[in-house]
Amino acid sequence: MQIEPAQIDRKDANVREDTMNDKKTIEKNDDFFDSHYYHLRLREQRIYTNRQIASLPEIEPGHVHHKEWVLRKKSSDKLISLLSGKKRPLKILEAGCGNGWLSARMAKIPQATVTGIDLNRHELMQAVTTFDKTDNLFFAYGDIRTYQAKPGGYDIIVFASSLQYLPSVTAVMERALSLLAEEGEIHILDTPFYDKNEVGEAAERSRNYYRSLGFEQMTSHYFHHLLSDIFPFNYAILHRPKNSLFTWGKNSSPFYHILIKHKNH
Repeated sequence: MQIEPAQIDRKDANVREDTMNDKKTIEKNDDFFDSHYYHLRLREQRIYTNRQIASLPEIEPGHVHHKEWVLRKKSSDKLISLLSGKKRPLKILEAGCGNGWLSARMAKIPQATVTGIDLNRHELMQAVTTFDKTDNLFFAYGDIRTYQAKPGGYDIIVFASSLQYLPSVTAVMERALSLLAEEGEIHILDTPFYDKNEVGEAAERSRNYYRSLGFEQMTSHYFHHLLSDIFPFNYAILHRPKNSLFTWGKNSSPFYHILIKHKNH
């Protein structure tokens, strides 16, 4: 099965009709996401088997990323609870869905229809092959910045561990708000944010980390966003971390959970 420039083959997967993307932007990113990013994730042991993906966020205790998944389960449980509590039909878009585990969890919410988009072809295909029997779950090859969909067409837009790969919080949030229904919500979780006095040190840590893995070129594709980047928007902080990104406490995520709405709501 192949993924077309704008979408996944309809014969083998659930694909939305509104998943066309700007081809120049996609082609520009193809090499990076299909090679460097994928091979980096292999090196990091973040490429999972389909069986493991189907069980996420649960994973075997001996796995190298088990502690991280314990915390991601907590953050995703909170998100699912919030969305389930709305008790109404929801059209949900996950921007940067990766292997689709969170999109699949959200698709279990009653009356929800979920679309997951990503530029990582390998993991997107894993999403398709792992969750291909769900009639309210769709996956598409796409970028939130160029994703063509009906303005105001989504009730919920989720960024879970994906915003750090996009250079401008302002541009991405403005784009997401254009796709959001009047009373809709953007949820940002599992994503690092920094104070001004932390950014330089954080960027140096990232450079050293990627250099140690042999992927120094990844440095220019990983962005250290300021918490103040969200201040111009109508936001609420639903979770404020007590632990730093490098302590990984047992009971609390080191990441913010941020809610953004249209300014009139």
